Amino acid sequence: MKHLFLFLFLFLFAITMLVNPLLAEDKMDWWREARFGLFIHWGLYAIPAGEWKGERIPGISEWIMLRAQIPLAEYEALAQQFNPVKYDADAWVRLAKEAGMKYIVITSKHHDGFAMFHSKVSPYNIVDATPFDRDPLKELAEACARHGLKLGFYHSQAQDWNHPGGSYRGYPNEPHWDKTMQRVPFEQYIEEKAYPQVKEILSNYGDIAIMWWDTPIGMTEAMAEKLNSLLELQPGIIANNRLYGPWPGDFSTPEQHIPPTGLDYDWETCMTMNTSWGYKWYDDDWKSTETLIQYLADIASKGGNFLLNVGPTAEGEIPQPSIERLKGVGAWMKVNGESIYGTTASPFFKLPWGRCTQKVHDSETKLYLHVYDWPSNGTLPVAGLKSTIKSARLLADGQTLTWTTNDKGVFIKIPTTPPDPVNSVIVLDVDGELTVESNMPKQADDGSISLPALLAFIHNRGYSMKTGLSDSTESAYITDWESDRTYIEWMFEVAKGGTFQVMAQVACAEKTEMTLKCDEEQITCTIEGTGDPLSFQRVTLGELTIKESGRQVIRATPVRDRWAMLNLRSLILQPAK
Repeated sequence: MKHLFLFLFLFLFAITMLVNPLLAEDKMDWWREARFGLFIHWGLYAIPAGEWKGERIPGISEWIMLRAQIPLAEYEALAQQFNPVKYDADAWVRLAKEAGMKYIVITSKHHDGFAMFHSKVSPYNIVDATPFDRDPLKELAEACARHGLKLGFYHSQAQDWNHPGGSYRGYPNEPHWDKTMQRVPFEQYIEEKAYPQVKEILSNYGDIAIMWWDTPIGMTEAMAEKLNSLLELQPGIIANNRLYGPWPGDFSTPEQHIPPTGLDYDWETCMTMNTSWGYKWYDDDWKSTETLIQYLADIASKGGNFLLNVGPTAEGEIPQPSIERLKGVGAWMKVNGESIYGTTASPFFKLPWGRCTQKVHDSETKLYLHVYDWPSNGTLPVAGLKSTIKSARLLADGQTLTWTTNDKGVFIKIPTTPPDPVNSVIVLDVDGELTVESNMPKQADDGSISLPALLAFIHNRGYSMKTGLSDSTESAYITDWESDRTYIEWMFEVAKGGTFQVMAQVACAEKTEMTLKCDEEQITCTIEGTGDPLSFQRVTLGELTIKESGRQVIRATPVRDRWAMLNLRSLILQPAK
């Protein structure tokens, strides 16, 4: 009998070890299938909308309380004005669905400490402190359930500028800007407000799919464990990586930029349509619908999700420019959604004319070629594709395409006019195993390494998204590199390390400075003006030592306050003599 019990114990233990990882994997399936979601930043900050006492406050509008150093009493008084009578949860959800989105994440409490739900923990909430007297999160949860969208809650678990124990930027070294606040320990804030409010939103709003934490300033592992334990209230819920710094969460969250080649972990780019998350009345720096469609394809091609933000007004309306862009993306998704939903990352290193997503089922592979720059010569080259193709067609109308192959890849015959001027999708059905030869730059026999603009990864960090490529030809150059927050990277293969002289083909009207970093070594380079922003010259930037062979990354970063617009055609690394 002892042996029987031991056998049963070991058997159940083994089954548990097998099943639990599968369960952990399964809970991400819907999220990986979805690929596209709506972020909503909405709160009291929609009232000042980026302006305080007649002064436009720089930066994102939801940080206005901190940036304008607004005293608690003055900011709290905004609640008396907050009456979003035009709020229509059903309309919001229908708009997200029309855009092709599969989930919504909304701010339940931002850093200003104001709860956008009916909280019994604190009267500082939209039901008890405002004339509105409705719970918008309850209405949104019901609308999501009606229309089949998943719902997630953003929650600022650590920063709370209203609670005397909450953290803030500069905490704990800098004092709170409101000197009337009688500070208490951070732990007291977690016990009194953070923990019970998170418990409320995970208990009172039906099925919650995502917990989207933010800015863990002051968090300790013990506090994070306490908050994390509340996720047990929602079986199957997933959470991001911002609860506590060292914890990876279920997915990472690059903000306002797209990683160059994706990540080894589930990830989601969150991004604004203009420059602010919350509503900012004078912010007209809108990304175009075309740009957002290409960003969506770019993110999917790297295995990520796209969480695209809107900032509703104080009246409860989504701004018209946001609506227009969401409907524009939705029109494209209605035709091409198959190439986004449930796809995985591209097998190609870099495609000059666009991006690629794929679906693999057993031994069958579908490649979705997202063509941004439609070739005018009637042929789309898919360099490096060595597999046998069974069929090729346009996704928009099913038109069959023909192709030829040689040792360089596959060449598809295409119509003169693209189905979509922004992103036309071609579907390739692959016969058998997928084989792709990478076009990542490699060290030449003479030891040199050529890094053309066409194979660069452009990181438009922050809120400037203007830097790009002049065209998709081999002579393309990086253009409109104006922002000193934008940086450029190249990945390449090194066969033999050593010291290299770095040169560049550049054009700039004024003197400018950048840093180059590779293999933990960094140099600062001064580039004299070439006289004309399109007059390219070959200049020497300095020497870099690359000790290790194998895959390397070189990064070019502007020097703040010493940066002028630059156009860049290539970097060239030559072995130093």
